[in-house]
Amino acid sequence: MEVKKNVQFTKLIKAGGRLREFNFRKSQGTAGAIFNVDVPDERDNRYYIVFEQVATEWTVEKTNLPSWLVDALPQIEIAIKESENGS
Repeated sequence: MEVKKNVQFTKLIKAGGRLREFNFRKSQGTAGAIFNVDVPDERDNRYYIVFEQVATEWTVEKTNLPSWLVDALPQIEIAIKESENGS
Protein backbone atom coordinates (compact mmCIF):
# COMPACT_ATOMS: atom_id res chain seq x y z
CA MET A 1 0.00 0.00 0.00
CA GLU A 2 1.40 3.37 -1.05
CA VAL A 3 1.32 6.12 1.56
CA LYS A 4 0.79 9.61 0.16
CA LYS A 5 2.12 12.43 2.30
CA ASN A 6 0.30 15.68 2.81
CA VAL A 7 2.62 18.59 2.11
CA GLN A 8 2.12 22.00 3.68
CA PHE A 9 4.44 24.98 3.64
CA THR A 10 4.46 28.76 3.68
CA LYS A 11 6.54 30.99 1.42
CA LEU A 12 7.04 34.75 1.28
CA ILE A 13 6.65 36.00 -2.29
CA LYS A 14 6.78 39.59 -3.47
CA ALA A 15 3.46 40.41 -5.13
CA GLY A 16 1.84 43.76 -5.74
CA GLY A 17 4.90 45.63 -4.49
CA ARG A 18 5.08 43.91 -1.09
CA LEU A 19 5.98 40.62 0.51
CA ARG A 20 2.98 38.40 1.06
CA GLU A 21 2.66 35.11 2.89
CA PHE A 22 1.44 32.36 0.59
CA ASN A 23 0.22 29.13 2.20
CA PHE A 24 0.54 25.93 0.17
CA ARG A 25 -1.20 22.59 0.77
CA LYS A 26 -0.79 19.57 -1.49
CA SER A 27 -3.40 16.85 -1.71
CA GLN A 28 -4.33 14.10 -4.12
CA GLY A 29 -7.31 14.69 -6.39
CA THR A 30 -9.04 12.15 -8.57
CA ALA A 31 -7.00 13.20 -11.62
CA GLY A 32 -3.68 13.77 -9.83
CA ALA A 33 -1.90 16.13 -7.49
CA ILE A 34 -3.51 19.40 -6.42
CA PHE A 35 -1.96 22.38 -4.66
CA ASN A 36 -4.32 24.70 -2.79
CA VAL A 37 -2.73 28.11 -2.30
CA ASP A 38 -4.13 30.95 -0.24
CA VAL A 39 -3.00 34.50 0.41
CA PRO A 40 -4.58 37.56 2.07
CA ASP A 41 -4.66 41.05 0.59
CA GLU A 42 -4.26 44.38 2.43
CA ARG A 43 -7.84 44.20 3.74
CA ASP A 44 -7.47 40.60 4.95
CA ASN A 45 -9.61 39.26 2.10
CA ARG A 46 -8.27 35.77 1.43
CA TYR A 47 -7.77 34.53 -2.12
CA TYR A 48 -7.75 30.81 -2.85
CA ILE A 49 -6.09 29.34 -5.93
CA VAL A 50 -6.08 25.71 -7.01
CA PHE A 51 -3.17 24.42 -9.07
CA GLU A 52 -3.83 21.06 -10.76
CA GLN A 53 -1.14 18.90 -12.26
CA VAL A 54 -1.91 17.98 -15.86
CA ALA A 55 0.76 15.63 -17.22
CA THR A 56 3.94 17.42 -16.05
CA GLU A 57 2.59 20.99 -16.00
CA TRP A 58 0.69 22.90 -13.32
CA THR A 59 -2.47 24.67 -14.46
CA VAL A 60 -4.62 27.25 -12.68
CA GLU A 61 -7.97 28.96 -13.24
CA LYS A 62 -7.21 32.69 -13.57
CA THR A 63 -10.71 34.12 -13.35
CA ASN A 64 -11.64 36.72 -10.72
CA LEU A 65 -8.09 37.17 -9.46
CA PRO A 66 -6.60 40.62 -8.80
CA SER A 67 -3.80 41.68 -11.16
CA TRP A 68 -1.13 41.51 -8.42
CA LEU A 69 -2.00 37.86 -7.90
CA VAL A 70 -2.03 37.01 -11.62
CA ASP A 71 1.43 38.62 -11.91
CA ALA A 72 2.69 36.41 -9.05
CA LEU A 73 1.46 33.12 -10.58
CA PRO A 74 4.85 32.26 -12.18
CA GLN A 75 6.58 32.69 -8.80
CA ILE A 76 3.93 30.53 -7.12
CA GLU A 77 4.46 27.83 -9.74
CA ILE A 78 8.22 27.95 -9.12
CA ALA A 79 7.61 27.46 -5.37
CA ILE A 80 5.44 24.42 -6.16
CA LYS A 81 8.06 22.92 -8.46
CA GLU A 82 10.78 23.49 -5.84
CA SER A 83 8.72 21.65 -3.23
CA GLU A 84 8.17 18.79 -5.66
CA ASN A 85 11.92 18.51 -6.30
CA GLY A 86 12.72 18.61 -2.58
CA SER A 87 14.61 21.91 -2.81
